Parts: sequence; structure tokens; C-alpha cells
Amino acid sequence: MPTITTRDGTEIFYKDWGKGQPIVFHHGWPLSADDWDGQMMYFLQRGYRVIAHDRRGHGRSSQTGTGNDMDTYAADFAALAAALDLRDAIHIGHSTGGGEVARYVARYGQPQGRVAKAVLISAVPPLMLKTDANPNGLPLSVFDEIRAGTAFNRAQYYWDFTLPFYGYNRPGAKVLEGVRRNWWRQGMMGSVLAHTDGIKAFSETDFTEDLKVIDVPTLVLHGEDDQIVPFANAGPKSARLLKHSTFKAYPGFPHGMPTTNAEQINADLLAFVQTKSDTSERPAAKSRRATTNA
Repeated sequence: MPTITTRDGTEIFYKDWGKGQPIVFHHGWPLSADDWDGQMMYFLQRGYRVIAHDRRGHGRSSQTGTGNDMDTYAADFAALAAALDLRDAIHIGHSTGGGEVARYVARYGQPQGRVAKAVLISAVPPLMLKTDANPNGLPLSVFDEIRAGTAFNRAQYYWDFTLPFYGYNRPGAKVLEGVRRNWWRQGMMGSVLAHTDGIKAFSETDFTEDLKVIDVPTLVLHGEDDQIVPFANAGPKSARLLKHSTFKAYPGFPHGMPTTNAEQINADLLAFVQTKSDTSERPAAKSRRATTNA
């Protein structure tokens, strides 16, 4: 399997297919690079180089007992980007992967001149947890419940989690059992310790300062019926913090919309990828920001 080894000896598995401008996909909790198969095939067939990795403790990467935090996730990917010498890359992150994109781009990719654009889909930034500074966030008890289910009843908890993840618990939803099984398969491949630790990483990490310094064009996509990362406290707020953002809201779309609504999401991603941008000539973010109901 293709892997790189980080400074602390962790092996990071990755997929690297095709040639052309690189598009890098960052997966959500507790999944793996496989969650992006549909997008990777879509962009591979359109002449792009597509890359996805398994974060430490996830999928085929090392099941480490330490480093299951957002700073280390970003550093791990920086090591992979250096090993592959990625340039002019477009980074697309879903859910927790969106947090990884924000931290990587702000701390490594942008300063090193490796990043052309970024995309946050159903992403956890700016901050999920309710605090005095973030009163509309989710209370700690919500994440404690996820921690308990993951740590001590993972197989059943993950199976049940697929229902709100894909909006399959909504009246009239067309439930695809294969999609549910694939989510469960990916989750159970990873480390229970890494996944439990990762809940703190995605819920308590504040990405506000990361978003403020990102200067590359960034597309923010969020479903209005997201039951995992609630819409109002995520996508719209991230778009307002970014310097050069385009925001699109999707009425009725669930958290897992890259899978349930792949045709729409892929088309919007392609349009963004193909748009030529010159941030040096862009006006202030507020005048650039637009919400499109898809």
C-alpha cells in the first residue's frame, strides 16, 4: 500500500491517481479516503490528479495512541504534501475533513505556496461546541453522548449514526443499505481510541483564526437539513470569516450530501475548480459572498 511515515513513525495511507492539477480530498469522522470514491472517479475522468488519505487512526493508517488532534492531523498532511510535492492544489474537506483543510491551508499549505483553492463541505468550522463566545453551538453533553457510544458500543452506534448522517431518518427518504454498510465498514476499520479522541478534535477545536488568515478562494457548501453539523452555526459563519468565499446553501440536503446528492455537489465543485480566480483583484469578502439555493 502507498504510505508515508511521519516524524513520530505513523504510517499514513494515501491514494494518488491520474495527472494534472491535484485535487485533494479530506474525509470526515470516522471514515477513510474511500468515502470520496465517487468524487475521485468523477474528477479523474475529467483530467485531474486526485489524492485522498486516511488520517492517523482511520482506515489503513497507523492506529496511534497519540496525536489524534487537529494540529497533528494538519501536520501529518503537510508531510504527505511535501512527500508528493503538491503544488497548485485544490483541497476539499467534508465535515471533520473541512477542519483539517482549514488548519492545513492556514498553517502549512498557504505559507508554503502549495494551495490554489479550498472547499469546505458540511464542515465543522468555525466551532461546534457551545461556549460563552459561541452561544449557538452544541452543548458538551451532545459530544459526550457520541463519545460514550463510540467508546463502548461502537458497532451498533455507528450503524444507527448512518441514519441522521444521510438524512435517512426523514419521512420519504430513499434508504440505500449499501451506503449505510459502506459507512459502517469504513468506521469499523479505524481505531476506537483514535475515533473517541477525534470527537474532541472536531467538536472543541476553534478554527476562527485559521479561517481569517486563509487568502485563497474558498467555496463553502452546507445542507440546510444537516443533523450532524447544524447549518446556522457552521457554513454561513465560516463564509463570513473567510476573505474570499463563495457560499451555497442546499435546502433539504443532509450532512452526507456528497454521497446522497453527488450529482449536484460534483457539478458545483467542478464549476468552482474550473473558475479562474485572481484574489489580488477581489473586493472585500462581504461583496463577494453569495448564497445560492441549489
